[in-house]
Formats: sequence, structure tokens, C-alpha cells
Amino acid sequence: MELLRKWLGHPEDIYNLLRFKMGGYRAVMPRMDTDSLGCGLRTCYRYLNQTSRSFAAVIQALDGELRHAVCIFYLVLRALDTVEDDMSIPLDVKVPMLHEFHSYLYQPDWKYTESKEKDRQVLEDFPTISMEFRKLSKVYQDVISDICHKMGVGMAEFLEKKVDSQHEWDKYCHYVAGLVGIGLSRLFSASELEDSIVGQDTDLANSMGLFLQKTNIIRDYLEDQMEGREFWPREVWSRYAKKLSDLAKPENIDVAVQCLNELITNALHHVPDVLTYLSRLKNQSVFNFCAIPQVMAIATLAACYNNQQVFRGVVKIRKGQAVTLMMDATNIQAVKAIVYQYVEEIYQKIPSTDPSCHRTQQALAAIRAASLPGGPMASRHHYSPIYLSCAMLLAALSWQYLSTLAKATEEYSVQAGDN
Repeated sequence: MELLRKWLGHPEDIYNLLRFKMGGYRAVMPRMDTDSLGCGLRTCYRYLNQTSRSFAAVIQALDGELRHAVCIFYLVLRALDTVEDDMSIPLDVKVPMLHEFHSYLYQPDWKYTESKEKDRQVLEDFPTISMEFRKLSKVYQDVISDICHKMGVGMAEFLEKKVDSQHEWDKYCHYVAGLVGIGLSRLFSASELEDSIVGQDTDLANSMGLFLQKTNIIRDYLEDQMEGREFWPREVWSRYAKKLSDLAKPENIDVAVQCLNELITNALHHVPDVLTYLSRLKNQSVFNFCAIPQVMAIATLAACYNNQQVFRGVVKIRKGQAVTLMMDATNIQAVKAIVYQYVEEIYQKIPSTDPSCHRTQQALAAIRAASLPGGPMASRHHYSPIYLSCAMLLAALSWQYLSTLAKATEEYSVQAGDN
């Protein structure tokens, strides 16, 4: 019944969960016909679904040959990331692998069978992935190989050093996520579904990746601490604690939240770039692919801002909220309205005593300025009280069914390690 009480407090979520289940999800993620694919591509899409069901859904909704290029791009980077994450690989083996990984794309027989990671199948059957890579048009191959090379070099650089300065934080996030944004943007332009400026403006594409990566790093503080990983920049957290792990101690909760708010403020500076980037997109499938993770990220930051729970457990946006965002974020005016809504939510939570108070207000003012000029904020769906009451009644009658449905939508939250 606790789940039911939560949903009754958010009737729009209930309506959109029903709308999503009753076919609405096909408007965002149309079904892909896999029967017409060759054996190798079918295997690649199977690996895609196994390694990230959330990204698999939006990748498979992309139009034309771009879909296959992005699928292979994702799997190549997943294989590279698996090498980086595998602590069983000695550094004297791992570093050369990361540096040379892009060259394995052109070696038909290369594979790695000694990984202990959960996604090791992309390394063990890398010949299938590399074969499909070599079937792509050269323009796609060049982008994927180049990004793989740059990312491998960057990953190797940060293997033995921690993120100290905010500049290094940006640099690390560039290597693991900004380069993904740049690579995807170049693929969008190469497909001719988007204008050339989308692939050429690397600053905006980099901001797209940095905003997502910083959001995940901020949200995953406790999980990373438990796994022995540290991604918060020392330059920031050292002003609040002697060790990053000290922020999780109950007696330090006030300064921990202040540190959290400063990092969220840092991440918010990327949002105007995100809106500019999205405003340039013309193809609907590309827009959905790019916009959905970004609105999930701003919703996640709003949930994390000034929230002690970041240091006690997991902060996630509601499943129904995630579905609502997916259903709504289909055009730039709707995205601006969503962003504006969460900007206001954060603004209302700013403590007057917070050390970053004024900087947070300035960051939000810049986002407001980027959100408002594009038109009215009425793009989001609003439903009459009687309509919502009907939805609430339906939910009350079928809450057990919906609780099962909610599990199916859980994958559409912002994913920390999927880039």
C-alpha cells in the first residue's frame, strides 16, 4: 500500500504509467524489426540489450543506418570500459590495452577471454563486434575509431591518479562522457539526419556528456564510496572534510550537504549548452535519444539538491516521473518547460546560509534565460482534476498490476555507468 500512497500523491505519474503501458512508449521507442538483420548484427543487439536495456531501447529507436552505427559505437566503448573497470588486469597489461584498443577494431581475431567483469562477453566475442564495425561506412568507422583512441588514452591517464582540481574533474568527465557526446554528434551529422554544425560544435557536445556524467557522479557518492571509488574533486570536498569518506558520517551531514550543493551548482552551468544543443536537432528520433537522458539528469539533480539522503542511500526519481519525462520530452519547447520546472524546484530549496547560495542562484538565472525565450511554457501536458481523479481511482483498483509494471520502467532512470 505504500507504493499506492506514493502514486496517489502524483496523479500525473499514474496517468502516464498507464499511457506508457498502453502503447505510448512506442511513440518514443518504436519496435525494431530484428528478423531482417544478419547473424552478426542480431548478436550485437543481443549484447546491447544484455549490457544496457535502457540505452538499447533508445538506440533501437534511431532512424536508418545511424541505429547500427550507434549500436556498434556503444558496444565498442562498453568493451573498452570493461577493460578499464577490470581490477584483475595488471596495470602493465591494462595500460597498453587501453592505448591500443582502437587498433583491435581492425584485427578480425582479437579478443580477450580473461576478464572477470559482468559484461565480459563483449570482450570474449569482440570479433563479432569488430566484424560489424568494419561493415559500417568508412565515415562511421573513422568517428568510432577516433573516439575509442582518445578515450582509451584518457582512461589510462586517470588509472593511477585521483581527480583533484575542478579542471581535472572536467577533464575526466570529458574522457569518459564528453567524448561520447562528441562521437555521437559526429555520427548524427555523418548520417545526414542532422546538420554538420551538430558534429562540428564540440563544446556543446562535450557539455551534453559532462552534464550527464557529473549528475551520475554526484548521485552515486555513497555507492562509489562502498566500492572504493572516488570521483568528487578534491579541490571542492577538501573545503568541507579531511577525507571524502568523512562526508558520510552523521556528524558531518551539514557540511556534506553544502559540498553536495556546490557540485550540483557546478553541473548546472552546463544546462544552457544542453538547451542550445537540443534546439539544433531536426530528426525526431535523434532528439528523443538526446533529450530523454538530459531531462532525467535535471530531475535527478533537483531530487539530490540539499538532500541528506545522498549520503545515506540511493536518491532516484520516481518511476512514474521517469515515464512522464520520457513521454513529454519530445520537442524543444517541452524540454525547456521541464527544465524550467526543475530550476524552480531547486531555487525554492536553496538555503540562505549555504556557501554556494549566490552562485547557485546565478546558475539558475542563466538557465532561466535560456529556457524562457523559446516560447510559452505550456508545452507540458496538464490534466483536469476530474480526469486525474479517474486515473487515481483506476490506480486504486489496479495498484498491484501497476506495481509490477513499475519494475519494467525502472531501467529508464539516469544510468550511472552506461556511457
